[in-house]
Amino acid sequence: MSKAARISIVAVVALAVVGVLVAKGSRAPADGAIVTSGLPTLLELGSTKCIPCKQMAPILDELSRDYEGVFAVELIDVYEHPSAAEHYGVSIIPTQVFLDADGNELFRHTGFYAKADILAKWAEFGVGTLADGADG
Repeated sequence: MSKAARISIVAVVALAVVGVLVAKGSRAPADGAIVTSGLPTLLELGSTKCIPCKQMAPILDELSRDYEGVFAVELIDVYEHPSAAEHYGVSIIPTQVFLDADGNELFRHTGFYAKADILAKWAEFGVGTLADGADG
């Protein structure tokens, strides 16, 4: 096989790899913003690697399950989607961003955030909890 043929094959393989990487990254919107579900949304920008992020995971899972239909919970790994960190101006993780139903930012917090504090913040914005009897 000639040198030119080998170079052509390497170039084609390299382009295929780049195409796959671009396609994988396209799951997040290009500008880093999330598409809201029509509900107020708690956006957690963090990572599976940081300790406070790991501590937030079970809280976010509970909130997502227990308050389905009241508010949405979205998690974005900023190492996998750096454009999201840039879009939201995140320099410390975890960062929780409270968004209204139209995607406008209401409040943000950095670091670990307890479930009761999250629910209290939603209440400040008039986002009800389940029958207002759910505890945090």
